[in-house]
Amino acid sequence: MPSSKNLYMYKTGKSKGLFCFSRDPKGSGLPESFSPWEAIGVLRPDQKPPHGLKRQAIETGIDTNGFQLWRDRRKPAANAKR
Repeated sequence: MPSSKNLYMYKTGKSKGLFCFSRDPKGSGLPESFSPWEAIGVLRPDQKPPHGLKRQAIETGIDTNGFQLWRDRRKPAANAKR
């Protein structure tokens, strides 16, 4: 059963490849140790999370911690900007 809430995606400026999901569009409650956070997108209830992440696991993390961190371990392309 799909969630009825949007998930907001953020990236940190402190640790390359570290991202976060939250249900808060303003990013309140994200871990201060990795701030500043930059909003990078919204995952609607009808969309699948990126990189094969499981929505249920993301939502469980948010229910437990108020956010869910994830790390993109893919190697960036030589000319890619982040």
